[in-house]
Amino acid sequence: MNPNPTHAPFRPPPAPVRLWRAGAPWLRRAVLWAFAVWCLFPIYWLVTMSLKTDLQSISRPPLFLFTPTLQNYAAVAHMPEVWGYFASSSIIAIGSTALGLALGVPTAYVLARYRFRGNADFGFWILSTRMTPPVAMLIPFFALYVRTGLVDTYVGVIIAHFALNLSIVVWLMKGFFEDLPPELEEAAFMDGASYFQAFRQICLPLALPGIAAVGILSFLFSWNEFLFSMVLTQEIRTVPLGLYNFVGYQEIRWGELSASAVLMLAPVLAFVFVFQRQLVRGLTMGAIK
Repeated sequence: MNPNPTHAPFRPPPAPVRLWRAGAPWLRRAVLWAFAVWCLFPIYWLVTMSLKTDLQSISRPPLFLFTPTLQNYAAVAHMPEVWGYFASSSIIAIGSTALGLALGVPTAYVLARYRFRGNADFGFWILSTRMTPPVAMLIPFFALYVRTGLVDTYVGVIIAHFALNLSIVVWLMKGFFEDLPPELEEAAFMDGASYFQAFRQICLPLALPGIAAVGILSFLFSWNEFLFSMVLTQEIRTVPLGLYNFVGYQEIRWGELSASAVLMLAPVLAFVFVFQRQLVRGLTMGAIK
């Protein structure tokens, strides 16, 4: 019973209305649209630069309204060396990605499933190869390649890109395999399956989203790599090195540079668009839901 009936019972004040959660869904959309514009504006600027003439490219202030032209794409299409850049980058990116998945996925499975002496140290050593700045490994790589004759060869660049991307493959796939319930493999062992059969028939199919995501990331890193390709090659030129050739001593050919960059982005964007479901599922959901 209330000892003082003349006073109303205490009521806590109402909770403040949070604008972000309930009051303004338009604010969330505005933030997302602003972030999308921030991310897509460089691509828009690159495409518009590729459709401008040389005078329009260097105009101040920049032109947003102009008559587009395809002369830069026509000039780039008649350069045979440009298609050589694309062929070299494709060979190196596909080769390094395939080699990284072939060696990195089984390594990640062993680190995730089996506890042996030095397991943590071995995993940390693989991760430490990514911590090292790439410029610190250039001289050892170059000295080793000179002695073995791997300078200016596809095999040499593939091995270098593979060494850079192996830690990403191993550590990402290690997380996917750890998410798999071990009871699935134990059931396969009871049915007479070997360790390799359990890995190939049980774990690999369940980890396909992760393998696809890791493969896409490895391909993109290899496609965009510049430093090792510049130092370890002379005649073999990848796409980033080919773009650098448009930067001269006295001028920069902005139109041809932008057109070549758009052509460089086209296969990557198409590759990501085709495998976007696997990429999103692999990076957000893990091996299984």
